[in-house]
Amino acid sequence: MTPAQLKAACLAHAGSGEEFPFGPETSVFKVAGKMFALSPLASPPLRVSLKCEPGLAEELRGAFEAIVPGYHLNKRHWNTVEVAGVPAKLLRDMIEDSYDLVVAALPRKTREQLGWAPTGG
Repeated sequence: MTPAQLKAACLAHAGSGEEFPFGPETSVFKVAGKMFALSPLASPPLRVSLKCEPGLAEELRGAFEAIVPGYHLNKRHWNTVEVAGVPAKLLRDMIEDSYDLVVAALPRKTREQLGWAPTGG
């Protein structure tokens, strides 16, 4: 996955946007003002930090060397992923899961405005 594909995967979700609160080198992807992904897209190797359920976060870290506790983030709830070290489908699923975790915590009205419904998986 290229930096452009990673950015597109993050922005493909309803209401998502890109901001630069930490400077122009770090893309922060948010929904309703809440971060669900961040990546220094131009800094090799390509990495992205994503929110994750704590049990799954540990399981993924054990399964892939390219997945480590979130860099400068709550290590219980965030993973940092070296993009080249995981299958593209897994990465897309992780992005969607991160987005879903953030949206699930938003007020009902905001979730409805986004057209979001839990996937059950």
